[in-house]
Amino acid sequence: MSAIVNMKGVRKSFGALEVLKDLNLTVNKGEVVAIVGQSGSGKSTALRCLDRLETIQGGELWVCDHALHAADVDKARLRRDVGIVFQSYNLFPHMTALENVMLALRLVKKLSRKESQDISCQVLSRVGLAEKFHMYPEQLSGGQQQRVAIARGLALQPKLMLFDEVTSALDPQLTGEVLRVIEGLASEGMTMILVTHEMDFAHDVADRVVFMHEGQINVDGPPSVLDTPPTREFANFLQKSATVQ
Repeated sequence: MSAIVNMKGVRKSFGALEVLKDLNLTVNKGEVVAIVGQSGSGKSTALRCLDRLETIQGGELWVCDHALHAADVDKARLRRDVGIVFQSYNLFPHMTALENVMLALRLVKKLSRKESQDISCQVLSRVGLAEKFHMYPEQLSGGQQQRVAIARGLALQPKLMLFDEVTSALDPQLTGEVLRVIEGLASEGMTMILVTHEMDFAHDVADRVVFMHEGQINVDGPPSVLDTPPTREFANFLQKSATVQ
C-alpha cells in the first residue's frame, strides 16, 4: 500500500504551548482513519497541518507526495490533492449551492464555466442534492449546507479528504444525513481522515482509530480498540464520552 500521509516526529507550538509532540502517523491509500480525543488534545491542529493551514515546527510531514515541512511547498498544488471540510460550512451566502461548488473549479483548476458546472452537478447529485442546485445557503438545512461543503471538496477530485468535526453543529437527524455521505465515500475507497466525536460511526466505518492525548498519539489501532481500550487514558476518555451522550 502506498502512503498518502507520513508524519515523522511532527511538532507544533503556539507560543509557549506545545500542541503536537513528536507525532508519528502513516495513512495509506484507501484507508479511513478516525481521530478522537478530548478538546485540546491536538487532533484538529494535526488535521490542519495536513492541509498546510498550520505550519509544523519540527519533524517531517509528507502528504500526497508534497513535503509540507519544506518552506517552498506549492500550496495551490497541495489543495488540488487534499480536500478539507470544517464544522462551519464556509459557504458564500450570495451564491447558490451550484455556484459555491463551481468556484473552486474555476479558481483552482481554471476550468471553463461549462466544465465546472457539469462536474458540480455530478458531485452535488452524489451527495444527494440533485434538487438543490439553485438554492442559496439560507434556504438549506444545516445538513444540506454541510453536504454542499463536502461536494465542494470532492469536485477537485482530491486524493485525500479531511473532515474536522463536521457534524458537531448538527442535530441527530442532520448528523445522520452527513455521516451517510461520508460512509458512501468510504465504500468507494476514498482516503479519509476524520476528527470526530461520533464513536459509533468511527467503530463502524473507520479502518483505524487514533486516540490523541495531550498532543501525542496514545492509541492507534483497529476499531475494536473502542470496545477494549488498551490504555487507561483512552478508557477514561471513552467513559466520559459515554456519560456526555
